[in-house]
Amino acid sequence: MNKNQIFKEADLPLEVVLLLIVGLMMLITGILLFPVATGALPYYENGLYGLLLFIFALQTITLGKTPFGDMSRSRPLIVIGMVIAAVGIVTCFVPDIFSQIPRIILFICFAPGGFLLLLRMIFSREKLRAWMQYGGIFHHLIFGCGAVYVLSILIGLLILVHSLLSTTMTAVVGFIDGVAIIYLAWVLRKIYRAYPEAENTNPGNVNLPVDKMMLLVTGIFMLLLGALLIPVNLGQLPFSGSAQLGLLMVIFAIQMLASGSTPIGPFPRNWLMIGFGLLFAALGIISSIIPGVMVKPLTIVIGLLNILGGIISLVKIVLPRLKKTGQPGGQVPPILQKLFITQLIMGLLSIMFGTSMLVSHLLPGLVVGVVLFANGCVLLYLMSILLTLDEMISQKLRGSTV
Repeated sequence: MNKNQIFKEADLPLEVVLLLIVGLMMLITGILLFPVATGALPYYENGLYGLLLFIFALQTITLGKTPFGDMSRSRPLIVIGMVIAAVGIVTCFVPDIFSQIPRIILFICFAPGGFLLLLRMIFSREKLRAWMQYGGIFHHLIFGCGAVYVLSILIGLLILVHSLLSTTMTAVVGFIDGVAIIYLAWVLRKIYRAYPEAENTNPGNVNLPVDKMMLLVTGIFMLLLGALLIPVNLGQLPFSGSAQLGLLMVIFAIQMLASGSTPIGPFPRNWLMIGFGLLFAALGIISSIIPGVMVKPLTIVIGLLNILGGIISLVKIVLPRLKKTGQPGGQVPPILQKLFITQLIMGLLSIMFGTSMLVSHLLPGLVVGVVLFANGCVLLYLMSILLTLDEMISQKLRGSTV
């Protein structure tokens, strides 16, 4: 890929992005299970289960794509997706807190879900029969979907019954599944480029853009992390700091891949950004499933990103205010005042969180939990303000066209 191609705008639909993350997750898991099988590496199963649940939840709430097929994005579906995301987040953070529940949910998603999707593909007139007639890339779609569905059934059985295959054979299955999912993502990208109408985001009756949805998910993440750190610091719960860092890196990666959004601000969504996003995802996946190995470098990366992001955010919102001081102008609408205060608080909380990561014992653990919980509340409040602004702009545009 030459220089011009690296900086060329990347056309990756969100469905393809999430498939790439899942494929990378299974691919890396398959590779790492080989040394795990020999005892050369530790293995944190709950980290993998939590990540998988989190990605399943994102597919549900952002695209209406569930393990059992496409559904209209409705409020009940969004709520179900958020509950599954919360279960995935807590599963990553606190070992064995839900006992067998994550395994059962994943088994249902993979095995019965994969079997139902396979049946729908075979017997639906709009799928297998139509794809065979279309030919070309659609033959690849048949192979990709079929391979992913069959492997999903096998993965589900392996999650439910660990003794079904040896760890080495499970690694082989995981690796092949990762390759199949990435192959399917490539096929779907080809199809969506050739037939844009085939991409169905299935908005349903919930018109919540992807960037707002990611704010919601990140806010829930911060709320849960902050709330859990309180009993953790009181010695009442175990905690996986490695998986916490890993999941946060995966969230950063999804934002980068989906919209070019980073902790230090938005950037053009080009292939260079896609590369960084995949790198962040890979580091996060490794940290989630292999405890301890990535804690120090990821702590530094996330700490620096939060500090830089907070400083850049403060500069962007404070400097324009200082320049306008003393200049005549109309009264600032209340909604914009709320936005300014919210962004100001977010910037300060981000700097506090990042500094506490880089300077150990700077803040007591309980205070860090409170800071994160407050950060989550502010993120959710910011989302509500941005939604209100979008609605006001939409109403103004509708009024101007009447």
